[in-house]
Amino acid sequence: MDRQLMVDKTAEYVKEKMAGDSSGHDWWHVHRVWKNAARIGGEEGADMFVVELAALLHDIDDYKFHGGDETAGPAAAREFLESLGAEENVISHVCEIIKGMSFKGANVSSEMRTIEGKVVQDADRLDALGAIGIARCFATSSKLNLPIYEPSIKPRPHDSFEEYKNSRSPSINHFHEKLLLLKGLMNTKTARRIAEERHKFMEQFLEEFHSEWEGKN
Repeated sequence: MDRQLMVDKTAEYVKEKMAGDSSGHDWWHVHRVWKNAARIGGEEGADMFVVELAALLHDIDDYKFHGGDETAGPAAAREFLESLGAEENVISHVCEIIKGMSFKGANVSSEMRTIEGKVVQDADRLDALGAIGIARCFATSSKLNLPIYEPSIKPRPHDSFEEYKNSRSPSINHFHEKLLLLKGLMNTKTARRIAEERHKFMEQFLEEFHSEWEGKN
């Protein structure tokens, strides 16, 4: 099977598998990550075959919705890519990227080894910023039955992935515990440039949110 057909079949598989998701981790999230990864990868000189496959498969069987199991996604990706007859070096690289994709807590390193991993991680993180990032934050929190805001619960950095995964922080805390940190965690110059305006928009949103919460606006 040629590479373009493999990418097309992967897109079809993911679109079908993620249909109906309401958590902000749906096909359109994957589609945006895929397109942003192609944009960033093209500018950064990455292997676009690996980038496209990893971007398309990065949220398959996400640990957040599989009891915290970090192995579910890479295992599902491997099984699918093997069914397409992909080469082992490609499969291993894609699975490595998927395994390392997630933000794991403010005090936990999640640095990617390869430029392909850096590109896909940046594309995923960009989709957690700006207007879409705000919308996805509240969609995910609703899916996980988390409150919008509770002033008595203060944001705090997490020292381990287990601590981060088990956090029950309100949505607004998530901005301080993760989203506002992402601009400084971008791997590539291209992504850092895109992140600037999205980050500013989130800061403006939070300022307005707290003003309205206090009855000032």
